[in-house]
Amino acid sequence: MQRNKIDKVKEDMKNILVAEDNDGNYVLMTYILKRDYNIVRAINGLEAVQKVKEGGIDLVLMDINMPVMDGIEATKAIKAEHPEIPVLALTANAYESDKENAFNAGCDDFIAKPVNCKETLDIVNKYLK
Repeated sequence: MQRNKIDKVKEDMKNILVAEDNDGNYVLMTYILKRDYNIVRAINGLEAVQKVKEGGIDLVLMDINMPVMDGIEATKAIKAEHPEIPVLALTANAYESDKENAFNAGCDDFIAKPVNCKETLDIVNKYLK
């Protein structure tokens, strides 16, 4: 399986794609996850789909509101080609209808912003450990 370019790749660690257009949110997710996982970034949904196609991604944290292609459409595209890759919705929109839309698109789980560090890591670990 081809690997994406990841800074300081640790071969024994799984790779998480963080699809997030907001720099602050991306930095927070990196802070939470970098000790246990390699992090790859996509700044929009289309880039997320392309990075998953390149291979080497074990899990996707998908922001729902992104430019170019939103997280719902990106999740549908990823799951159509790679149903085995967990996609976790990551969004400030936490109404039941937002959760339902995310799950209908194929998301495996849902993380509401603002994120809780421990809960986020627990959810990610549930899929990768």
